[in-house]
Amino acid sequence: MICCAGLLAVLSPSVVQAQTTGHITGVGGVFVTSKDPKKLAAWYRDVLGIPIETWGGAALRYDAPNHPAVLVWNAMPVGSGYEAPSTREFMLDFAVDDLDAFIARLQSKGVTILKRDDSDPSGSFAWILDPDGTKIELWQPKPK
Repeated sequence: MICCAGLLAVLSPSVVQAQTTGHITGVGGVFVTSKDPKKLAAWYRDVLGIPIETWGGAALRYDAPNHPAVLVWNAMPVGSGYEAPSTREFMLDFAVDDLDAFIARLQSKGVTILKRDDSDPSGSFAWILDPDGTKIELWQPKPK
């Protein structure tokens, strides 16, 4: 089974058709609600290493070294269980440069790794939950 991020391996620039103006060019942000937004932002900064800006959020660059060239959007069927054990209706997927090193960092901070999968053709995956119960998928793409 190829998961959401696994679709990146099968997408190519030739699949994306040239369009006229007035179309979506990419994801401009991901916004989540939290009972304690400052505490959640601090967790993402301190545990995941996401640089939180003074305005309270993060600006993650698409042009980071070894970052995937596209972002996947995919609707999952209700009841698929892909977001489990989270009860949220969405999941976050972050690309990482070294999954082993990232997992070691998470474990040193007391984060439970729900599962790891190195068998997907598009790369290696691991899953965790943030303090609000949002499932986070970590993906290290296969080298090209």
